[in-house]
Amino acid sequence: MSHLTETARAKINLTLRITGRRADGYHELESLVAFAGIADTLTLEPAGHTSLDIAGPFADVIGAAGDNLILKAFRALAALVPGLKGGRFHLDKHIPVAGGVGGGSADAAAALRLLARHNGMSFDDARLMTAALQTGADVPVCFVSRACVMTGVGERLSPPLRLPQLPALLVNPRVGVATRDVFAALARAGLPKDRRTLGDIPHEAGALIDYLRGHGNDLTASAIACAPVIGEVLDALAALPGVTLARMSGSGGTCFALFATESEATTAESSLAVRRPDWWAAATVLNRTP
Repeated sequence: MSHLTETARAKINLTLRITGRRADGYHELESLVAFAGIADTLTLEPAGHTSLDIAGPFADVIGAAGDNLILKAFRALAALVPGLKGGRFHLDKHIPVAGGVGGGSADAAAALRLLARHNGMSFDDARLMTAALQTGADVPVCFVSRACVMTGVGERLSPPLRLPQLPALLVNPRVGVATRDVFAALARAGLPKDRRTLGDIPHEAGALIDYLRGHGNDLTASAIACAPVIGEVLDALAALPGVTLARMSGSGGTCFALFATESEATTAESSLAVRRPDWWAAATVLNRTP
């Protein structure tokens, strides 16, 4: 075996409702999650010593490799699986860092899938999900990497949903937003008043867009308070031709706009790149089976 490869797709919170705070400080949530075509690539080369090297467009802002969630995931699983075989991980980093689209969580989830394959573990082995949650709240949903509803702190996942493919433009102003700062701002401001539960989710594109308009992201105002440029991104997206919905994902600062067609999303990317070359932008499709 020379090496194994997994794709770590960006997670998009189509909706995000904060339902409460637990005694341990973690927040309970309800979120409809989709996954984008934008992804990191993680490879594992079997070796006696486990290590990580990082390349790609966002390698220079990812921080020390030793602090990376990939190695944290390995350590969490190794504590549960005696004799777990590791190796040399190589990460090609294309998802924005601290961007609200689960880039680090997707990488950790990909590492767990690689380790499962390398060690002959079934993906439904309960130890994998245990290690995923120990690594981070978004890692379980990224391990599955399919559209679903996540609740609790992220550990409770609905069965995968058959959502329509949604052409989208992802935009990040290259400003990292610390999740703890956003939740601190939320604590000061309080939760929005209109916070409906998800209920039945439509499976047709037009009906789904209408549905999403009635279910927002509770963290948006708090994220804008921490990084006002997020408001600028949302305004810029909403003004693009053909946009059916513009919203922030997770705790920011990546935002997304939905379109009826892939060509509209691609045209929007080109248009925005001319006006804001300092922002990262990428046209993609949500819910496309890899």
